[in-house]
Amino acid sequence: MITTNCPIPFSDSDCVLLAHGSGGRMTHQLISSIFYPAFRNSLLEQDHDGCVFQVETGRIACSTDSFVVDPVFFPGGDIGDLAVNGTVNDLACCGARPLYLTAGFILEEGLPLVDLRRIVLSMKAAAERAGVQIVAGDTKVVERGKCDKLFINTSGIGVVPKGVHIAPDKAQPGDMVICSGPIGVHGITILSARESLGFETDLKSDTTSLNNMIGGLLKEIEEVHVLRDPTRGGVSGTLNEIAQAAGVEIVLDEALLPIPDAVRSASEILGLDPLYIANEGLVLVILPDEKTEQALAVMQNYPEGKNTAVMGCIQEKGYALVKMKTLYGNYRIVDMLSGEQLPRIC
Repeated sequence: MITTNCPIPFSDSDCVLLAHGSGGRMTHQLISSIFYPAFRNSLLEQDHDGCVFQVETGRIACSTDSFVVDPVFFPGGDIGDLAVNGTVNDLACCGARPLYLTAGFILEEGLPLVDLRRIVLSMKAAAERAGVQIVAGDTKVVERGKCDKLFINTSGIGVVPKGVHIAPDKAQPGDMVICSGPIGVHGITILSARESLGFETDLKSDTTSLNNMIGGLLKEIEEVHVLRDPTRGGVSGTLNEIAQAAGVEIVLDEALLPIPDAVRSASEILGLDPLYIANEGLVLVILPDEKTEQALAVMQNYPEGKNTAVMGCIQEKGYALVKMKTLYGNYRIVDMLSGEQLPRIC
């Protein structure tokens, strides 16, 4: 008679095992020892396939994003707070007040539990800063080599206040383009953290939640037309999407672009254009010219908006493009990124 014996997994392992994704005892142990203590709230404690909550009257915004950044820890942040901030900011740029997030984890077998715990605690801190709750989640484990450490998906919902109507097609001639801070910091930070490039910088990622500042802006100015966070594809990609949606010509002024010297220098060395580099703590605001000074005053009162500045305007309807007035007084087209400039940047 042939007998087979399945090895009993080590419940006291210091790294993620395939058994942690089995749905059995070790899955529950992982959830109860790492995820529940960090994310605990009354909605999560419903212990159901999802959560049920009261919905405020009005419109609901929904967004989802996945995060595969390499490395998972970098100066200024990690994949955990990036995952929270990214979805919170997407909701805020819809004009919504973010309320709830879900979190899905794909874990690679062998991931140190100390790293997972550090990332989860970072998500907890980011959620608290943004004033949101993580109310549902999921965890899967894949074999070594089938995933690079971990990937995270976050989805979120928020409530859009009455009278707020934010959309890319609302950009109009005469509007101004405002940027809430320095361009290209996150992307260059990630590049510098990749040892294989042998490139160093003192920059730290700009990853942060923007919902408090955006909420303050919308409370003061109802006439905001467009809000977008220029993540993958950078400022160029985001503005080109807006230009296409609204059918307008957007004109940037190179002399006004808030590009730090460190970003500019690194970009020149690496052959990159800062306008195409990802950001994780910026919002582009498009609103009528007569509201510009008020918007600057409001945003500059927040730490995440202290360097807010005007960097361009919308001139014409009918020409769906982005161009820039250079330092030499001529103009060049700022097209969308073609191909992959910086893989796994968020």
